[in-house]
Amino acid sequence: MINKNVVFFMPYMEGGGVEKNLFLASNYLSKKINNVFICTSSKKFKKKFNSDIKFLVPKKNFQKSKNMRINYLYCLILLFFFLIKNKNTLVFSFQANIYCLIICKILNIRILVRSNTSPSGWKHNFLKKFIYGKIISFADEIVTNSEDFKSQMNKNFNIKSICIYNPLDKNEIIKKSKQKINFNFFKSKQALKIINIGRFTEQKDQMTILKSAEILKKKKIKFKLLLIGQGVEKDNLKHFIEKKNLNNFVKILNFQENPYKFINKSDIFVLSSKYEGLPNVLLEAAVLKKFIISSNCPTGPKEILLNGKGGALFKVGDFDDLAKKIIKFKKNQKILRKKILLNYKNLHRFDYFLNIEKYFDLVKKYI
Repeated sequence: MINKNVVFFMPYMEGGGVEKNLFLASNYLSKKINNVFICTSSKKFKKKFNSDIKFLVPKKNFQKSKNMRINYLYCLILLFFFLIKNKNTLVFSFQANIYCLIICKILNIRILVRSNTSPSGWKHNFLKKFIYGKIISFADEIVTNSEDFKSQMNKNFNIKSICIYNPLDKNEIIKKSKQKINFNFFKSKQALKIINIGRFTEQKDQMTILKSAEILKKKKIKFKLLLIGQGVEKDNLKHFIEKKNLNNFVKILNFQENPYKFINKSDIFVLSSKYEGLPNVLLEAAVLKKFIISSNCPTGPKEILLNGKGGALFKVGDFDDLAKKIIKFKKNQKILRKKILLNYKNLHRFDYFLNIEKYFDLVKKYI
């Protein structure tokens, strides 16, 4: 066992794809390293971590806030004082990377950074791009989660990074997908069952899916659409559903601890994001052999879907094309199921042990 401290920095957890990778990486490393810490604003997801992992969280007298930046501040202060007392530490940042980097460089602490989301969403902001590029280059290593993402980092910031795919725990996904579910909304045998899972934010753009649902309704296509998540756009989505009289066709569920049992009951998984990193949820849908229709956003979907050979891609925001691709699947399910099998057979790239060992090899270089 290695005795050096390793601190994973993730100040705000919501239960999405980034968190899933944090759970997998930290739990695996805790089997090989004695002192693994999680620096976060709450212990909400503590049960997801191995019992020997230690937590750095703000004291109870700190007022917990739903404001992400306030939680960042609490955790940055906590990390700063921990590092002053514990110089023999490696930091692995999964979130708020720039702030974490500044602290580590001030204190002369080694830091690895996992960049989760393509900079496409803000790269046109020259000042932000300039600051990001200058500061991120001080990291000892930068990890991206797709080859396309890696190329973007090099192209946009002249920064070398390494790609480690999201470790995919197929057995766990399949096991959880078999849990019993009493969900009448998906019981109709005639209706096409469509699902989307993700935070309700502008980035995830579920409004594009709802606009395509409106088209399906007008064309008398029998379907049921399930949206699972939470976020600031929820009220806007609900308002659109009511305004367009889609209540009998669309249902919204809050964040689910086990989304796989819902995916398992669906026919199509739709991703509508404007930008990503490597969307975990597409890999999970592929494991459960669902047909995937995704926006061709940077980065990840095209890479996962083998440039469209393993599913279907549509232009970001193009709800007309999305509706056409849903209808095409309904009319050609037997033919398009070949794409599902091709996608499933190529999931070996994301093998759990292959990629989780890459995380350990990377950490081992610096401890």
